[in-house]
Amino acid sequence: MKQFFLLVFSFVFATAVFAQTWNLDRSHSGVKFSVSHMVITDVDGSFKEFEVNATPNSKGELEKVEATIKVESIDTENKDRDNHLRSADFFDAANYPEIKFVSTKIEKKGKNGVKIYGDLTMRGVTKKVVLDGKFNGQVKDPWGNTKVGYTATTTVNRFDYGLQWNKAIETGALVVGKDVKITLNAQFVVKS
Repeated sequence: MKQFFLLVFSFVFATAVFAQTWNLDRSHSGVKFSVSHMVITDVDGSFKEFEVNATPNSKGELEKVEATIKVESIDTENKDRDNHLRSADFFDAANYPEIKFVSTKIEKKGKNGVKIYGDLTMRGVTKKVVLDGKFNGQVKDPWGNTKVGYTATTTVNRFDYGLQWNKAIETGALVVGKDVKITLNAQFVVKS
């Protein structure tokens, strides 16, 4: 009987230790993108409003990720360009106000690497993507909060999602490149 109670206590204790939630620290997180402009420079931008929900497994490792980005919050530090990106030429924010990502599988790669497989939905189109991720570590901040950080990147073809607007320059190249690099930096507060 003593062994039974010891087993039950051990299970309850282990479940309590590993039952974590990760809350996004939005002020130390970001969603950024970069795309070629006329083949000679890159234009960088970000989305100011987003939510990332991450679920850890019993080992405290990333198990599931879901992200929602508000298209209206796009910011390239140019008001006219931002309004054009919100228009039907690009994101069509009036009809498709959110970009969504839902992971379907996460594989650990090496010591700190992860491959995050999932579905990315933009402008009503859902495609499979793979994000190359990195666990940046776990620390305790000066206020006693335990934090974990991840960085993930992927490159998508914007034409696949219906972001078709473009013009050709004199060399025949496109004004706006087709490949868009997306970078997600996420810092979470660990709650037990």
